[in-house]
Amino acid sequence: MSINDNILIKIRDMKDSLTPVEKLVAEYILDNVDEIPHLSIKSLAQSTKTSDASVLRFCKTMGYKGYRNFIVSISASLGSMDEEQKDQYTDIQPGDDLSTIISNISHNNSKSIEDTLSVIDRNEIARAVKVLVACNRIVFFGIGASGLVGMDAEQKFSRINKMCHTYTDGHSQLTAATLLGKGDVAIFISNSGSTIEILDTLEIAKKNGATIIAITKYNKSSLADNANIVLSISTPEITIRSGAMGSRIAMLTVIDILFAGVASSEYKNVKKYLAKTHDIIASSKHRK
Repeated sequence: MSINDNILIKIRDMKDSLTPVEKLVAEYILDNVDEIPHLSIKSLAQSTKTSDASVLRFCKTMGYKGYRNFIVSISASLGSMDEEQKDQYTDIQPGDDLSTIISNISHNNSKSIEDTLSVIDRNEIARAVKVLVACNRIVFFGIGASGLVGMDAEQKFSRINKMCHTYTDGHSQLTAATLLGKGDVAIFISNSGSTIEILDTLEIAKKNGATIIAITKYNKSSLADNANIVLSISTPEITIRSGAMGSRIAMLTVIDILFAGVASSEYKNVKKYLAKTHDIIASSKHRK
């Protein structure tokens, strides 16, 4: 169950990975959200030029037992959204003044976090924290901006004396995955969930018995399908100019949640490490 369940955000994020018929239903719903709660299954099927069975399959794909449960969730999502939440992500345009850039970037980043809270599963978070507390070591894998998220995670978990490391290029990732075993946790960070280097590394890590945690877009992907635990994020549907910003913020938020969860559950043990690392950093600053 997600923290703030919003079916409209889930449909938006899942749309491109649905079957062609399911995609017709999804697009119609997103384009006509206000009228959906008033439509029967037959009316929605006619409006989307599909069939009752196709609409029902779509509802089940989205995690609902039947059409009635789906409509109730749509109504709840609409009722919980104020006008600001209904706003779409705004891309950066050439020539935008600085005031517009500040406003749009801040809005997009805030919305990425809000939307991620709508799709991430708190039960999966609890499972992830549990395995991270008990594991021998943690290895983070990410390419590009996702690799930077892994480096942030390594810095955090190192502070509480967790054996961990981040690998950000294909060759070193393959080598690291080869040395993983049972009792180790491999965290794969990829917005698309389809990066070739990540999938090649995942195959090796999984074969060696490591627990696989995926931090990836709420979508059907090879990464999500092959992970033991999936922590979903929601990212904007905008162009390359600012798309990676929202996903990076969402991923960093998930890392913060995991770190805080582990630190909290082991606080009696980790508080001494937090104090030591804080003191040494403060001491270093004073010497400068």
